[in-house]
This record gives sequence, structure tokens and C-alpha cells, in this order.
Amino acid sequence: MDYQSIADFLSNNLRLRTLPVAVRFLKGAEAPEKARRPSKVMGKKITLCQAVTLARSYGWTMAIAREDLQCVPALIAFGLAPVADQRKALGRLLAKMSYAKDDLAGACETNSLQLLPSGAYDTVVIGPLAKTVTCPDCVALYGNPAQMARLSQAWTYSCGSRVPSNVGGKVECTEYLIAPGKTQGARITIPGIGDRIFSMTQDDEMVFSLPGDKLEMLIKGLEEAGRRVGARYPITFYQNFQPDFPSSHRELAKEEGID
Repeated sequence: MDYQSIADFLSNNLRLRTLPVAVRFLKGAEAPEKARRPSKVMGKKITLCQAVTLARSYGWTMAIAREDLQCVPALIAFGLAPVADQRKALGRLLAKMSYAKDDLAGACETNSLQLLPSGAYDTVVIGPLAKTVTCPDCVALYGNPAQMARLSQAWTYSCGSRVPSNVGGKVECTEYLIAPGKTQGARITIPGIGDRIFSMTQDDEMVFSLPGDKLEMLIKGLEEAGRRVGARYPITFYQNFQPDFPSSHRELAKEEGID
């Protein structure tokens, strides 16, 4: 696929504020030559959601390995740390942060999270879709609720199934980066507190993500879904009506003979 053309179409068709992002999970493979390692280029560790922001706002391609990542939940969830029981560890962390009433409740919540097995991959590459040359495992598009609705229309047009959302307000990177590849379906995610604090995700932003090999289907859906009724973004307002003004307007018009 011509990912430059696809990225341009998505950005123009949806008036996206930031760039579409492509994500790949690597094991023992070289990251793209120009990919930036935060620990080397920036001299510090960052979070995965920061890497997404650098990709979609700066246009950088980021390569994140264990030594580049500061976020403990992501280290566990993406299998970059040698943890024997990922769900138990995440559950304990949720309880320690008072996002769960106890370890058991925390572990129960993690049962609904999509995780990567420990050691399955060693690098997460996150960059602009336009710069990718290999089919991504996942593509993420940030936008407002109206843009999410348009993307949902495009998805359902082609595959006939509605877009699920699995929201917990934290560790949402697993939803928009891991879940599409694991489920082979689209997702709509409300970014969690970490995204808001560390990666400056704005209050009006949500994420639509899908497997990279479903991009052509999405493009077809954007071209065809609602075409007969003029569905598009920005949403067009209905204008075929005669407005009604206050009585003072009508009275003056009558007095001046312009009614």
C-alpha cells in the first residue's frame, strides 16, 4: 500500500489535527534507520503515550525498548519487563494507586485488558503512517467525537460490525495500541489519565485504531458511507428552514413596511 497517500487521504478527509500514527512490534529485528531511541537521542526515558505524541505532533519515528520506557504499567502490559504474572502485577499496581479497592479487584479488571506476552517483543516502533514502508500492526487516529463517528461509519460500512470500546480511564495504551492487532478489529478509546498528564492529550481527543491491513477497507468506507445523504466531516448543518425571529423584529418590519 502507498502509506503516504493513505495518510494524506485520512488527514484531508477528516481534517485531522495531528498525523495518523503507525505502530509495529518487533522481536530481534532492527528498528527503522532513522527511528529515535529516547534514551540515546533525548538522554532520558519516556512513556509510550509520549512516543505517540512525538509521532503524531512532531512527525518523529520513535523506537521504544525496555531501557527507553519509564512507565511501569506499559513495561508490564507490553511484555517488556520479565514479570511472571502480568495481570497480577498490574492488579497490585492498580490497588496501590487506589484505582482498585484491593489486589483482587485490580486483577479482575486486568482480565479485560489486551496484553502482549512477556518477552514476545523487545521494541515498539511508533511513527507517522506516511513514513512507514511495512504494514503496521496498528494504526491510530486521534480526533474529536464527530471524527470518531465518521470513522465508525466507515468501519461499519465495510465490515458490518459496530466498533467496541473498553474503557477504564487508565492503561488505555493497551486499547489503542495492542487491542486492534490482537482482536483484528477496530477500537475507539477514551485516553486515560496518563495520556492527559504525560503526553498532553487534549480533553476533546479520542482515539480510533485498527489493524494496519484493514486500512484500504477503512478508506473505502470513508468514500462510500453515507454518500447518498452527504455524510462527511466537518458535519454539515441542516439549513433548509426559515428562521423565526422575536416579535420585536416582526413589529418593526411591519411598521417600516419591510415585512
